[in-house]
Amino acid sequence: MISLTLIIASALMAIAFYTLRERKFLGYMQHRKGPNKPRLMALTIPIADAIKLFTKEKKWSIPSNSKFFLVSPAIIIILALLLWIIYPHYNLLFYIKFTILFFIVITSIRIYATFMAGWSSNSKWGMLGALRGIAQTISYEVRMSLILILFIMHPSSINLFDIVQNQYSWLIIIASPLIATWIISILAETHRTPFDFAEGESELVSGFNIEYRSSPFALIFIAEYINILIIRLISVSLVTKNYSNLDLILKTTAISFIFIWARGALPRLRYDILINALWKKFLPLTLLWLLFIIPLTRLTK
Repeated sequence: MISLTLIIASALMAIAFYTLRERKFLGYMQHRKGPNKPRLMALTIPIADAIKLFTKEKKWSIPSNSKFFLVSPAIIIILALLLWIIYPHYNLLFYIKFTILFFIVITSIRIYATFMAGWSSNSKWGMLGALRGIAQTISYEVRMSLILILFIMHPSSINLFDIVQNQYSWLIIIASPLIATWIISILAETHRTPFDFAEGESELVSGFNIEYRSSPFALIFIAEYINILIIRLISVSLVTKNYSNLDLILKTTAISFIFIWARGALPRLRYDILINALWKKFLPLTLLWLLFIIPLTRLTK
């Protein structure tokens, strides 16, 4: 129980520093004042944001289905924290044999909580945002699952730690097109720019979470960043060879700047372009490349 508490506390601390780094990086990138001006390197800003969100007046619209409306954010953050159990460090606290399957199941269940949040608000904007977010998530989970087959084939295991211990650099080089599509997939899966359609303010007025404020909104916000961090940790573990926990953390920190840069530099795409790109371009490319690579992995056994 103590170990689980430490994992959750570490995840929440990582979110605080990641949001601060993101805001500082965007402030410098866009030549504007942000959290790069206060004293103490702005380390108190994440704490101030948390206090502001959790102490705001708790209000929700009268037409909402209050029972499901309040339960949805709790389910979303619980599912996000469950993924940290499979954090691929070298001092495992929990051993789950089918780690990859656990990852796919949890990310798939998350769409029900998103739909519940949009539906229970009884708002057409919230419902529309939930439906678009679900369609986007399901579409890109198909491709993520197919790409994961590549990493499962060589060690013949669906345990993440076994995959990390049996990596081959030549396989990563040959599979570079799939890794590029994997990066696009995790951007879409975590609803990050330029694929943040579930929360597109210009056309959806904040999407499925439009009716949320105060602590329920804070839970949804925290869960989103928890998903971002754990998926990047898993991605670094799958793609690169890590020799220690520090090595894993440094590589995750380095790759996170790519996603922050994407948020500051790329405009939001149209929703139809995203869906068409998946089903008509990325999915056929993924299937063809897997048909080429899988025989090679079998020959090396």
